[in-house]
Amino acid sequence: MRRDLVVARILVVALGLLGVLSASAQQPPGTPSTPAPAPATPPAAPPGAPALEPKAIEVLKASSSRLAAARTLSFTAVASYESPSRVGPALVYTTRSLVTLQRPDKLRVIQTGDGPANEFYYNGKTMMAFMPAEKLVAVADAPPTVDAMLEAAFQTHGTYFPFADAIVADPYGDIAKGLELAFYVGQSKVVGGTTTDIVAYAGDGVFVQMWIGTQDKLPRMARAVFQKDPMRLRHQVEFSSWKLDGAVPAGAFASSRAATAKRIPFAHPDPGPPMVGSPQSPTGETPKTK
Repeated sequence: MRRDLVVARILVVALGLLGVLSASAQQPPGTPSTPAPAPATPPAAPPGAPALEPKAIEVLKASSSRLAAARTLSFTAVASYESPSRVGPALVYTTRSLVTLQRPDKLRVIQTGDGPANEFYYNGKTMMAFMPAEKLVAVADAPPTVDAMLEAAFQTHGTYFPFADAIVADPYGDIAKGLELAFYVGQSKVVGGTTTDIVAYAGDGVFVQMWIGTQDKLPRMARAVFQKDPMRLRHQVEFSSWKLDGAVPAGAFASSRAATAKRIPFAHPDPGPPMVGSPQSPTGETPKTK
């Protein structure tokens, strides 16, 4: 077994599979075979009501404009997602990400949670994933903008951040491309410790409920269900400690500890179907052999 490749795959899993997209596809061995419920379907608009309710669009656009206008962003994102247990009912896994963004080409994510602690750095030229406890680092060339880097990281390495919609250049623009339904739910005085407007929207196979600060227009929480997920597993991100246009310390998008760590390659977390007769590790990963 080539330990470096196995650990490289674990590194990418720590960064990517803890995101909401990949969580919805996991099905551990031994899960009982039960009839799948009907796919989650976004609620239909009442007769005569617009599919895209103006009040909901107004709230989403205002939040997008506030985020897009900031040259720097920092916040904490606590992501929780459900994944089927070996006996059927879902378990919940959680990660906590400290996020720092400097537009248009810098990102730092310090992540802890139910898995290895890891750090991600992007400086406009390279992306770097670092596991401090294991003293391992993977480095790859990257496109010159945050948006392009996020796409490339997901396509080539399986790396996905559940808060990605909050850091792209045009959050509403990304939502609008596949938007099919949007409506205003009401207000909450509980979520995020402030008054929030609650909106729901659907498109590109996902139904999202979002809480957005009424005064500051910043996201406080989002919950998602994927339409094609037969188990209707839920995925949630809570946002806090927002700082917009704050000063970013020099050297924030690099790590001196990572510079001395052992280099390993990035690897995609999806190995494809296992070879006939090949053993699987306890995590479900198929070991790589020489």
